[in-house]
Amino acid sequence: MAPAVPTTMDRPHFIGIGGAGMSGIAKILAQRGAAVAGSDAKESATAGALRELGATVHIGHAAGHLAEDASCVVVSSAIRADNPELAAAAERGIPVVHRSDALARLMDGLRPIAVAGTHGKTTTTSMLAVSLDALGLDPSYAIGGDLDGPGSNARHGGGDIFVAEADESDRSFHKYAPEVAIILNVELDHHANYASMEEIYDSFETFVGRIRPGGTLVVSADQAGARELTERISGRHDIEVVTYGAAEDADVRVLKVTPRGLASEVTVMLNGRMLTFAVSVPGSHYAHNAVAALAAGVALGIPAHNLASALGKYTGVKRRLQLKGEAAGVQVIDSYAHHPTEMTADLEAIRGAAADSRVLVVFQPHLFSRTQELGTEMGRSLALADASVVLDIYPAREDPIPGITSALIIDAAKDAGADVRAEHDMAAVADVVAGMARPGDLVLTMGAGDVTDLGPKILARLEN
Repeated sequence: MAPAVPTTMDRPHFIGIGGAGMSGIAKILAQRGAAVAGSDAKESATAGALRELGATVHIGHAAGHLAEDASCVVVSSAIRADNPELAAAAERGIPVVHRSDALARLMDGLRPIAVAGTHGKTTTTSMLAVSLDALGLDPSYAIGGDLDGPGSNARHGGGDIFVAEADESDRSFHKYAPEVAIILNVELDHHANYASMEEIYDSFETFVGRIRPGGTLVVSADQAGARELTERISGRHDIEVVTYGAAEDADVRVLKVTPRGLASEVTVMLNGRMLTFAVSVPGSHYAHNAVAALAAGVALGIPAHNLASALGKYTGVKRRLQLKGEAAGVQVIDSYAHHPTEMTADLEAIRGAAADSRVLVVFQPHLFSRTQELGTEMGRSLALADASVVLDIYPAREDPIPGITSALIIDAAKDAGADVRAEHDMAAVADVVAGMARPGDLVLTMGAGDVTDLGPKILARLEN
């Protein structure tokens, strides 16, 4: 059984409770019996799902939202120091707990699997959560996206396994002590927090150092950064290192990935035995995520053939090549991809599933700092589409950087031979796409910001 709610978290107040990471922790605490409260900038389905669990959710941020008997205030790295609720907590001496510390406390007494990497964390964590649940193991989990409905990003389970994303962006994954850790890839990103690849490697080495003695690291044998990391931690002998991938020296070797429309079939060699199973999402990178999940489950002692069959129960997570619908013979698919590697992988996956159909992209860059560092690479990725519409940069937590706009991406895309245009008015995008699309096309809305809201609008416009 999972442990009781920590005393300091029995009446938590979450600032930004509707966020993917924050709402998951709030949900688990509510399910464990805590009196959860919090605030968010706007109303959402997630806020509604939390209220159904008994949480108090305020819209907007104000000092008065912080209850007199709040035991702590939970924040993420996105919360600014001048937030009125955070200021009120300081004035009243209420402890402030970072999201990662709260999540770490929820794992106490359980068998954690922590999924890390620059890309693929949400998908791999979801695959593990769904498959372990299908096997009747009733895991707890905290995921950075919804599986099948608002609030489905987390759950308090009755089993002893806790599956969680381990976020490297602000080094918060250093707080966890997993029994099994997965590292999918190691690349330079989050430029506001990391100045070089050397800093990235150091951070991931610290994460590996947090694996419990006798535990297991599952790490890619294909991705260059992951291989470099494996070399760097080779002196640690109190954990088992299991590599996976298509590389000939991989411990769990991917022999073949066969596309099956918007799904695929993967064949692996594991412990001298060949195993084939279905993955209900397209693309080689998603198949490799499933193999990482398989290796992690085996490390926990779950029979490989049982887990492989259960992985077939996974049908996707919101925003990870999620089919939003079809209208006028045009399919609209949503992608969270916002880093060039992710963009390329998703576009290649869709291109593989599209056969002779055209692929049209509506791309919204995420963060000024990321665009400054990787805008050229983003533009080159868009050359894989037949035509693209690029929106203004979604700032999220950042202030503008002088001279950094979507034009950087558009210029690079044109240099790479892409058919691309700018669109500064979100309200006009549905009309623009409807004017471009023809029956048989695939439209991909892509980015980590509010570009996801455009899918239904494009479908409605196509219907008309």
